[in-house]
Amino acid sequence: MDEQTWHQRTEVTLMVAGFVYLVAFSWRVIADLQGPARIVADVLLLLTWAMFIADYLVRLFLARQRWLWFRTHLFALAFAVIPVLRLVRLLQVLTKLPGMKPTRGALLRTQIIVYGAGASVLLVFVASLSVLDAERHAPDASITTFGIAMWWSCVTVTTTGYGDYTPVTAAGRWVGVGLMLGGVALAGVITATLASWVVERGTRNNDADEPATRAQVRELMARIDALTAARGAGGPPGDDSAPPDAAESAGAPSAPGGAAPAAPDGAAAPRDGAVPPADSSTTDRQA
Repeated sequence: MDEQTWHQRTEVTLMVAGFVYLVAFSWRVIADLQGPARIVADVLLLLTWAMFIADYLVRLFLARQRWLWFRTHLFALAFAVIPVLRLVRLLQVLTKLPGMKPTRGALLRTQIIVYGAGASVLLVFVASLSVLDAERHAPDASITTFGIAMWWSCVTVTTTGYGDYTPVTAAGRWVGVGLMLGGVALAGVITATLASWVVERGTRNNDADEPATRAQVRELMARIDALTAARGAGGPPGDDSAPPDAAESAGAPSAPGGAAPAAPDGAAAPRDGAVPPADSSTTDRQA
């Protein structure tokens, strides 16, 4: 079994595991579980997390070029470390609506917007759970309810920072750092996507100002190469036939093979440029 086959067979199972992880984490934090209920939630979290770590290690082991696979599958590592991020892939359905035939650029922008919006919602929700779990029972903590945690996450992800609620624990502050970095990254991606959309709208009806893509240049070069090859195979123009005879160009009939016209019986053929002798009967009449 190769890495691609393993990934296809475990994709749905891991998607369900990611959903279970999010539900168990939300249940534990929002309900502030204690006793056996908290143990059950912790076991579910550990089992689902172990599934993601094991899946990543198996895929890395099955890869033919492991170092290359590691460098080109950093998102798989992020999904293993933060399992709830895998739920963002469920939004892929929204990027393939029936009846839509967008261009490659439009499809890419749609994917970025959909995934960016989904990642933003998940980031704010998970950060709220994390900061509430870290701050709720800390001395002098101001973030003590899920509503306050959601408010703090929203103002932090937008880098507004009113300062009315702030984390007091080290874990809560690290959550804030990650939330701010994630918010800046998402804002940059969304801004670049909107700028690309504006540029495309501005050049849609003016092809002269639209830059050519590499694919278009390669297609043009291929056509030039094909025309050059066809011209070289047919030879230079004008070699297939000789220039027409002077007599033919003047409209005079010519003998087969391009020979001079035959002289009458008993008369010598005139030389080139000589005037043929006059008939004797014509001379007698003139006398």
